[in-house]
Amino acid sequence: MDWLIDLLRPGSVSLASTILLYSFVIFVGIYLGKMKFFGVSLGVTFVLFVGILLGHFGYTAAPDVLHFLREFGLILFIFSIGMQVGPGFFSSFKEGGVRLNGLAMLGIGLNVAIMLIIYFAQGGSQGSTSISQLVGIMSGAVTNTPGLGAAQQAFLQVNPEGYDVSQQMSMGYAAAYPLGVVGIILTMILIKKLFKINLEKENEEITGGEKSSEQAARGTFKVTNDMVSGLSMQKLHALISCDYVMSRIEKPDGTVIIPTSQDTIETGDLCLVVCSLHDEEIFLRFLGPKVDKAWEMEKGPVVSRRILVTRTEYNGVKLGSMHLHDGYKLNVTRVNRAGLDLVASSGLRLQMGDRLTVVGKIDDINNLATKLGNSMKRLNEPNLFTMFLGIFLGIVLGSLPLQFPGMSVPMKLGLAGGPLIVAILISAFGAKVHLVTYTNSSANLLLREIGICLFLASVGIAAGKDFVATVFNVQGAVWVGYGVLITIIPLIVVGVIARWKYKINYFYICGMMSGGYTDPPALAYGNKIANNDAPAVAYSTVYPLTMFMRVVAAQMIVLFFL
Repeated sequence: MDWLIDLLRPGSVSLASTILLYSFVIFVGIYLGKMKFFGVSLGVTFVLFVGILLGHFGYTAAPDVLHFLREFGLILFIFSIGMQVGPGFFSSFKEGGVRLNGLAMLGIGLNVAIMLIIYFAQGGSQGSTSISQLVGIMSGAVTNTPGLGAAQQAFLQVNPEGYDVSQQMSMGYAAAYPLGVVGIILTMILIKKLFKINLEKENEEITGGEKSSEQAARGTFKVTNDMVSGLSMQKLHALISCDYVMSRIEKPDGTVIIPTSQDTIETGDLCLVVCSLHDEEIFLRFLGPKVDKAWEMEKGPVVSRRILVTRTEYNGVKLGSMHLHDGYKLNVTRVNRAGLDLVASSGLRLQMGDRLTVVGKIDDINNLATKLGNSMKRLNEPNLFTMFLGIFLGIVLGSLPLQFPGMSVPMKLGLAGGPLIVAILISAFGAKVHLVTYTNSSANLLLREIGICLFLASVGIAAGKDFVATVFNVQGAVWVGYGVLITIIPLIVVGVIARWKYKINYFYICGMMSGGYTDPPALAYGNKIANNDAPAVAYSTVYPLTMFMRVVAAQMIVLFFL
């Protein structure tokens, strides 16, 4: 049995023992993370605590292996997040997103301010808690693992020999994280009690209010305006400046046509229009009243079908440049991208995975489907070229030294910031250079979870040796207290401003708080009490910018002080 003892004994650093250790830490951590305590689960973060426990009992790996797996896991995790949030990163600044993102940025500023107040109040560099430890506490208090990884990586850039000091960040993170999750939920409850919020009333306000004006809407309008009768589609487009598609026209005799640029509309026509929700009033004024009509065309010569874009040569191509009506006698009425219906304007660039709603004759639709691919199998194939090109460019960007006044050493975005920025830019603008950025959600989630598990397991195993002696004492209790202050005070301030000054719906506030702290358990609580998607909408609105700023803020603090 010596082989088994060698494989399982603490301190063994053989390849088989290392793989065994990581596998055990990850699967046990994931299993325990699914358990709920008072309705709250810690999720994959429990991998960190299992790693700490094993590290405390002497289980470890070779330092080079620990370092490589930690950094590689962080890169995979950060890059996957960037690819996920990139398409919505810049659109999140539009309309109501500006206010929500502004409040989230205020929360980040308050987190940093409170951390600095604590640092100087307890003696600054001479105090019992170092700036490195406080950065870790702050990352745990706001439940932001990428911020921890970015701070550690930035510290090691400045001080390559300071590996043990960087582990102090991990200990501070682990001490503050559990109450960070709980603190967000408790603050949601406090805001609800403070403003005496009625959840049913808030829900009615959401469900009865206007939908997002960015989404496409379909409406049938009856032409009663004699001023537009006889105008061709080309002239009508010149008069109506918004993006829209007139999908079908039913003449008074019942004939249905797919309008070309030369076809005209007449009084009494029924026009099926696809436009943005906030543009519907334009057609009420130009054409006439909106009427209820079911366009059941499946049995006739004109049908409606969805076609999937899966051929790379059409990635980034403008819809108008394909001249679908001239070449195929078809109209594209909507483009569904990531679950959102977009108006099929001529300037819209196609992306891999787009679903086009096409109206026309079935033979023409089949011809276009062959041209665009329409193969789900193609979408399931992993696109490793873009992934590793992005990681390559991200590491190059992260290694570029940037000199700022007041800093003794150049700042680098590092192995966290560089891949994050490149991933956001590639996923947002890659189609314009015909770079295929589509990754199905399952593949993206798999890469992200593998990355975060490797990172957390490495951090936990490395920090476990000194964790009990450092945290389970008076100093550790102080760290927990610091974390509670950093968690709760900014949330209360932001929540009060959002509700009292801006009268934002409570469910949006819950989503904003969860997204501002990048905390899925808090979002799950918000979704549970809401019974609508408002928390998820607010979460996704602030998440991209918040994640980016959390990573940058943690790095900036470390580089400025060290």
